Amino acid sequence: MIEFALNVAGKLSLKLNAVEAVLELLNEGATIPFIARYRKDRTGGLDEVAIQQIQDEAKFQKEFSERKTFIIKSITDQQKMTDELMRKIDTASTLNELEDIYLPYKPKRKTKAQTARENGLQALADLLMEQKDFDITAKATEFINEKVKSADEALHGARDIIAETINEDAPVRAKMRKLFETESKLYSKVFEEKEQEAIKYKDYFDFSELVRTIPSHRILAVLRGFTEGFLKMSIAPQEEVAFEIIEEQYIKGMNNCNEHILKAIKDAYKRLLQPSLESEFRTALKTIADEEAINVFAENLRQLLLSSPLGSKRVLAIDPGYRTGCKIVCLDEKADLLSTDLIYIHELSKMYHAGQTIKELVKKYQIQVIAIGDGTAGRETEKFIKEQQLNLPVFLVNEDGASVYSASEIAREEFPDYDITVRGSVSIGRRLMDPLAELVKIDPKSIGVGQYQHDVNQFRLKEKLDQTVVSCVNNVGVNLNTASKHLLSYVSGIGPSLADNIIKYRAEIGKFDNRQQLLEVPRLGGKAYEQCAGFLRIKDGSNPLDTSAVHPEAYIVVEKMSKDLNVSVKELISNESLVNKIEAKKYVTEKTGELTIKDILNELKKPGLDPRSEVQQFEFANVYAIEDVKVGDILPGIVTNLTRFGAFVDVGVKQDGLVHVSEIAHKYINDPSEVLKLNQQVQVKVLEVDLARKRIALSIKQTQEAGEKKSFSKPQHRFDKKKDLADLPINDALDALKKKFAK
Repeated sequence: MIEFALNVAGKLSLKLNAVEAVLELLNEGATIPFIARYRKDRTGGLDEVAIQQIQDEAKFQKEFSERKTFIIKSITDQQKMTDELMRKIDTASTLNELEDIYLPYKPKRKTKAQTARENGLQALADLLMEQKDFDITAKATEFINEKVKSADEALHGARDIIAETINEDAPVRAKMRKLFETESKLYSKVFEEKEQEAIKYKDYFDFSELVRTIPSHRILAVLRGFTEGFLKMSIAPQEEVAFEIIEEQYIKGMNNCNEHILKAIKDAYKRLLQPSLESEFRTALKTIADEEAINVFAENLRQLLLSSPLGSKRVLAIDPGYRTGCKIVCLDEKADLLSTDLIYIHELSKMYHAGQTIKELVKKYQIQVIAIGDGTAGRETEKFIKEQQLNLPVFLVNEDGASVYSASEIAREEFPDYDITVRGSVSIGRRLMDPLAELVKIDPKSIGVGQYQHDVNQFRLKEKLDQTVVSCVNNVGVNLNTASKHLLSYVSGIGPSLADNIIKYRAEIGKFDNRQQLLEVPRLGGKAYEQCAGFLRIKDGSNPLDTSAVHPEAYIVVEKMSKDLNVSVKELISNESLVNKIEAKKYVTEKTGELTIKDILNELKKPGLDPRSEVQQFEFANVYAIEDVKVGDILPGIVTNLTRFGAFVDVGVKQDGLVHVSEIAHKYINDPSEVLKLNQQVQVKVLEVDLARKRIALSIKQTQEAGEKKSFSKPQHRFDKKKDLADLPINDALDALKKKFAK
């Protein structure tokens, strides 16, 4: 796609040589994480977002070019191509422009206008369009034939031809599209006989809002109600304004043809233009709303995947339960399963035995931390464990998706001899130790961080979430000797097949001693090695650089640095004072540029630095059920989900409360993510408790002094519970999206 570099650079306002470099690298099979991390000198330091935009724009340019070629061939084959038409096609810059030009020549089902033409009425339509004074009825009588029985039929057919001409007029369609873009509204009404059944859509029973301002979550809500058959939906501007715009194009003055031209204009708009543009804008609104929702989901997923890891500790994990008991597992520092057990803490006769079991397991396996799933009975289990006075940290762990994992093929492969309850407990414990390593085993849609994820384009959602997972995995890096097959499959250049081969080879040799051994893995060739090596870490291996993000291709540079300082590579690593003595420019070559040298020096100071923050504990207030929550209470909480309309906060009861976007800050914010992060600790005030609907309304700003410059605390991780498209005109936004995934 290198041939589109100039257009891509222009559209994205990027340097041509940087765009060319990115497209060349992509064509060579390089991944986006690899390009962003290890080819900065060629790209000028472009990040993953910019590289992804280049890839998407190049794909759009390719598809746009292919569509243009097809249209030119189609019109040429019809022997209707002219120099003027070719000029219009060449200057078209959007898909809408291109399709509007092609519309009159596009093969279509037989229309009223085509029938009228076949009946010989084109000449009458042309006469009416000239808008000269003549005896219209007498002239129409001349067109009566076997298929046209009267003058009225002839005039009706002529108007059909004029209406289609207006509908296929590219400048008119462009003006109508602009009108829809700026002035149209989305309307919804409930079907009267379905008012009770559709009660959850009550806000949209008689609703209207300008298309250019309606937020994505309201679009998706109306569309869901429309799809489910509860709401009627339409998109349109004021008819009178639309008629006036078309009349300006087609009415030439006062004459006796006006009546017929005006009828044709109204017919063209109501029967052809308005339904066509409504369909187009409904698709556009859905596409934009989808992308907004997908972006929310992806950002939440990124924050979730990058939650603070506990690290290598011996963990006792509990999957709480009432009637079925609490399933317990003990894990060692490597997250390997040591023991399982079952206790009942909600039956008075069994509580003492349950406490003794916990104490024995803690002692026997030298447990350092306790992890408890935050689902059903989670808070009660937490209370019971703390009453045992074990003097150990206790963490509530978000267990969303744990049941999905426990029933998955991945879980069955990992624990073929254990049932789903054991697998779920293991997942809770491992999620505390390393959220990223465990969450990649679960379909992101099952994790529960997003809005309307089941209503959006599922192909695009999967594509975006997969990109997010890949980005996070490669950003953190992966321990080659402990990583699961699933985690390895997300590493740059590897994939499921090579990940399986790596695991099998690791089992054969015991463990990898250096990165170079990757080349001995079956079917892992030089290109795959180039792409993955820098993201794989080997602790306590034969080469100290293998624990860092320094790529093996740059080892020779580090060796030269250490030699010049008269120290070993091992002595240089993590020695900031020594690294600061290195003159970066001295090691810049044609192959290794200044940006790469800068990255190498930063990595030498803190090799393999985990970008995730340190784990912190969190304490809920003494509330365990929604009935314990009272209006006016000030409670500590954890942000569990961010949407465009607000933030969901866990205050320690089964139902998360909602902080509407208007209740987050004293200043105006458009998006909760402007001031909040997933897993962030906040103080909230209870505004309303709806016991019937199990809903809690909360406020953050009402816990703060008005006007106070609130410094929100850093995310308190809970272990695992550009330009905004909405600001763009709808067709600009749609074109931007089509560049991403036009099919």
